[in-house]
Amino acid sequence: MSAAPQSRAADHPAVPDDVNALDPKVWPDGADRNEHGVLRLGGIDVTDLRDRFGTPLYVLDEDDVRAHARRTLAAFRAASDEHGVQARVYYAGKAFLSTEVVRWVTEEGLAVDVCTGGELAIALAAGADPSRLGFHGNNKSVAELERAVEVGIGSIVIDSWIELERLAAIVERRDTEQAVLVRVNSGVHAETHDFLATAHEDQKFGFTLQDAAAAVARIRELDGLFFVGLHCHIGSQIFGTAGFRESAARVVELHAELLEGGDIPVLNLGGGFGIAYRPEDDPTPIEELASGIADAVAQECAVRGIPIPNLAFEPGRAIVGQAGVTLYEVGTTKSVQVDESLTRLYVSVDGGMSDNARPALYGAQYTARLASRTSDAAPALVRVVGKHCESGDIVVDAEHLPGDVAPGDLLAVPATGAYCFSLSSNYNYVPRPPVVALRGGEARVIVRGETVDDLLARDAGLTPPAQEGN
Repeated sequence: MSAAPQSRAADHPAVPDDVNALDPKVWPDGADRNEHGVLRLGGIDVTDLRDRFGTPLYVLDEDDVRAHARRTLAAFRAASDEHGVQARVYYAGKAFLSTEVVRWVTEEGLAVDVCTGGELAIALAAGADPSRLGFHGNNKSVAELERAVEVGIGSIVIDSWIELERLAAIVERRDTEQAVLVRVNSGVHAETHDFLATAHEDQKFGFTLQDAAAAVARIRELDGLFFVGLHCHIGSQIFGTAGFRESAARVVELHAELLEGGDIPVLNLGGGFGIAYRPEDDPTPIEELASGIADAVAQECAVRGIPIPNLAFEPGRAIVGQAGVTLYEVGTTKSVQVDESLTRLYVSVDGGMSDNARPALYGAQYTARLASRTSDAAPALVRVVGKHCESGDIVVDAEHLPGDVAPGDLLAVPATGAYCFSLSSNYNYVPRPPVVALRGGEARVIVRGETVDDLLARDAGLTPPAQEGN
């Protein structure tokens, strides 16, 4: 695929009725403007946030994260209760992870899903109960598996034959037992970008439906591994239930076959539930998703005359995505004549692909608003771009902003709570921004930003100060 963002209709989205409006589908709950037109998040003017913390700045509304966690947990519990089974909801830590966020979601009743030793360390440092952690990943090292078993992790999702034997050797050596799930590729390609779909066969995750049964048979031969269920994840940023329903049908068929070898208490159907990044996006409400998926599993089990297993899910973006906003300062603007009928205003900000790689990675689309003021100027078609040496360094591909947007203005990009900090980098030696959490009208740093001194401190070619002159 090209690194350039996917085109929008005629590369020219419809002019909004009000370029100052904040659509509640994409902004955190309670986002508004003060009497001077300044954007407020969590009751705090973004100009005050800029003055205190600088830009670029990741802003995360704690109350919004907690509210999404509660709503999601309630939705899946209610949907499962309808069929007489239990639901466990794991927060998918890869979306955004810090010790504070782990505390928020666990306090709201969620378990946590980690994918690496680093994520495991963050969850443990936050005080998460190891028995309520799940461990994913297609290439878990021996050291990572050793640590997971050592702390008593709740479950490990086995992704390959090598990992199966690797884990078996560890638990045998430790004379212990470990609960495991087997990741299955259902063959369902979700209605999402190719790089986000994870259940078609030609990719790195999990076992095919044909191989999964043999993997489970091998696990059941081993004293130290306890098979608790199948796991399937069909992709990310998914709207609608059609893909989940088809995947459930295929996985439940395998689940039914495996019941001949013993009880299987859990079926984990992953996450990937989409959110609105732009006003025209229309994600399925989480209650409808939960009900549709649980109903699909129940129907497939009824057809086969088998009991419904307890269900597990792993939302990440749906919990933290809408709660995040990134603030930038405009540095330069440049008008470009695209063709005879189209002029585009390039608005360059002080961040870019180093703090939000998603547009460059897979054409993700965002919206933006002037945040330090409102304006009655005529709307201009803009492309918000970063400061990096890449033509694909685009933050917002196509948007309308007031035509008088100028250097020094603050821009805000909503729905950046998921996968922006997680994918951040030091490209062009740009320090990563801090993450600030808002609650009760107060702002606090939950992840410190980097400085140029931090970047230099890692450069082993520099002479340490203590050795100068030697």
